[in-house]
Amino acid sequence: MAMRGLPTRGLLQVHMCYRSRMRWCPTSVLHLLRSARLRFCTRRGRNRLPLWIREIWAYMRLLVQSLYFNSLTDSDVVFDSVFEPVFWTVDYVTRWFGTVFVFLVVILTSSIVVIAYMVLLPLVLYTYSPQWIAWHICYGNWITIMIAFHYYKATKTSPGSPPTEKNDAPFVSVCKKCIMPKPSRTHHCGICNRCILKMDHHCPWLNNCVGHFNHRYFFSYCLFVTLGCFYCTISGRNLFLDAYNAHEHFKHLDTEKPGVPVTGDLGLLVGLLPSGQTNPQTPAPVYSLKDKMVNKSIIFMWVLTSTVGLALGALTIWHTVLISRGETSIERHLNSKERKRMAKEGKIYRNPFDYGRLNNLKIFLGVEKRSHWLTRVLLPSGHAPCGDGLTWDKFPVKKDLIPV
Repeated sequence: MAMRGLPTRGLLQVHMCYRSRMRWCPTSVLHLLRSARLRFCTRRGRNRLPLWIREIWAYMRLLVQSLYFNSLTDSDVVFDSVFEPVFWTVDYVTRWFGTVFVFLVVILTSSIVVIAYMVLLPLVLYTYSPQWIAWHICYGNWITIMIAFHYYKATKTSPGSPPTEKNDAPFVSVCKKCIMPKPSRTHHCGICNRCILKMDHHCPWLNNCVGHFNHRYFFSYCLFVTLGCFYCTISGRNLFLDAYNAHEHFKHLDTEKPGVPVTGDLGLLVGLLPSGQTNPQTPAPVYSLKDKMVNKSIIFMWVLTSTVGLALGALTIWHTVLISRGETSIERHLNSKERKRMAKEGKIYRNPFDYGRLNNLKIFLGVEKRSHWLTRVLLPSGHAPCGDGLTWDKFPVKKDLIPV
């Protein structure tokens, strides 16, 4: 009734303002959104995707979100996240094929030993002088014992892991896989699924990690296998050439006719034909199954030892260089990156675990006095390495403590 006095234009303005307020009211918009969300969720619940598809989608979302989950993300984190399926596949295959690799090493090594004792040793006894016979027997048995001992110890000795219970040992970081304190020089192995003290690498031929407590066994095994392969390659070179030439000669004879025809009176004159026989063939040289197996065994042994000697010799030289520098295979890459980073700042990086080339070798081999070169290096020895792998002294030995 009070609006009767208002003009018609004023009434229209009030009506339009009231309608606009009702149209853009936040409460009305919220009610509209809520009803649409409920209707959409109801429809989505009816057409729900299978569980395995939702799990894959959730994993992919988590993988993408992990690339930028905090401010500490860098290129290494992005690389690890993107290639995580590839790393998992490689670790899984290597873990399950480790036993196959060990079985292959045992079979190949045993075959060489059998050939040496069954084929080469009789030839040595009939053709060599007593001094050379004694040398070959002593050296061959010694190298065989050293190879078998160090391979067994390398496969059966645990490389060492940080303690899982609470302790006062210092640590430099926390493993992102184990979520455990990680001491210096310790790295996580994805194949063994644990942290390894002073980890060098995971060796599939050992089916074991190479770490603090079995690194010396691994290196000694590589060294003595290389010496044994070169010994077989050098000492068996002439036998290999004779066996190869004989095998090729008789192989060509097999493709030709078994003999050369000798006809007429010529055969009677030279005494090749018995009386009454006019068209014979001369018999081919005898190549028995035993001779064939002996020649193939010698060829197999020489080819295998020469190729393994070259490959494993290069690996042994590389590990010798790393040990003389006081670093492992992993620390080689880390020290190289740190050296380049500090070089840009005008500084020089020095490996804190490098005590000098000779001292590094002494510490690694456990040589504390002169007699240890014989008892701990040239003979089988199960002595423990220097230190516990958790803490490292700055200078564990004096400079040139043991004379060369």
